[in-house]
Amino acid sequence: MGKAMTSSPSRVEPKLVRGLVQRPAVLVEAFADGPCCGNGAAVVLLDEPMGDTALQGIARSLNQSETAFLLRQQDRWCLRWFTPSCEVPLCGHATLAALLALGHWQLLGPNEEVELLTRSGPLAVALDPSGASGRLVLPSSGLLPAEPSPHLIRLVQAHLGVTPLAYWTSSLGYRVALLPSAAPLQAMAGLAGELQGPDRAGLVLMQACADDPAEQPPTVLGQPADYQLRFFAPGLGIDEDPVTGSAHALVAPFWLERLGRSSVVGWQCSPRPGGMVCEVVCGSASSGMIRLSGTGHLLWNGTLRVHADGSGAEAWSSLCALA
Repeated sequence: MGKAMTSSPSRVEPKLVRGLVQRPAVLVEAFADGPCCGNGAAVVLLDEPMGDTALQGIARSLNQSETAFLLRQQDRWCLRWFTPSCEVPLCGHATLAALLALGHWQLLGPNEEVELLTRSGPLAVALDPSGASGRLVLPSSGLLPAEPSPHLIRLVQAHLGVTPLAYWTSSLGYRVALLPSAAPLQAMAGLAGELQGPDRAGLVLMQACADDPAEQPPTVLGQPADYQLRFFAPGLGIDEDPVTGSAHALVAPFWLERLGRSSVVGWQCSPRPGGMVCEVVCGSASSGMIRLSGTGHLLWNGTLRVHADGSGAEAWSSLCALA
């Protein structure tokens, strides 16, 4: 063994650069019950508006599938989401991450419900009593029957040995393909690089969980999964999103109707798996809103040192007008 250290090294203080400000930030692995699974989202707490260029730069540096930015404005919380390459109008897992971050910063209490103002309108969220899980209501735009492209049919056949049973488009921009339950979706290698056309903006491949007593489905909040999916969006700079709340909100009404239930459990069998409970809002799957419940894990907590930027007030204020 080497010689023991007799004294600890002196602490090196970071050099502060004029014009830099500190912003609280966390990384939450959403729809996960432990570390290194689920979908990671950074959450940054702002105390003044920041312009789009600055927000995009931070998101690019943090390099998560989404970075959520929270700003309290006119006594209401505003929320925006950025991938490393663009702003997106809706993101479920980063909304759950933002909710859990507000609880971590003690800005929201257990069972306290609040509306987050977003480009997709106000989203109702609430922490569960433990603070380790939460509930959020997302819009579900509905599935529109369509025909898959010959290229996608060939791609699914090559990777999974099956043909899609059904295919839909949506106003969210996502495409959805239903696969036989026997298709080896979990074992499939990623196919983002082979997608073409509109499928690149978001493709959901989904299937019912196999009805096999010997194969126990994964559980979410103590409930077994009813269906599973994978989501690819290279057109948004995301080859594969690990767990996608907006995708589950989109397809949940299909499974609710198919199974004749008021709640279903969705699982995302990506290399970083996770899932959520999906419930109807206002008593009907046709209400256009789906409540998602899931857990999250706080992976790291710290501060960002970034350039002060007071621009972008108009873009943030416009969210209040959508309420």
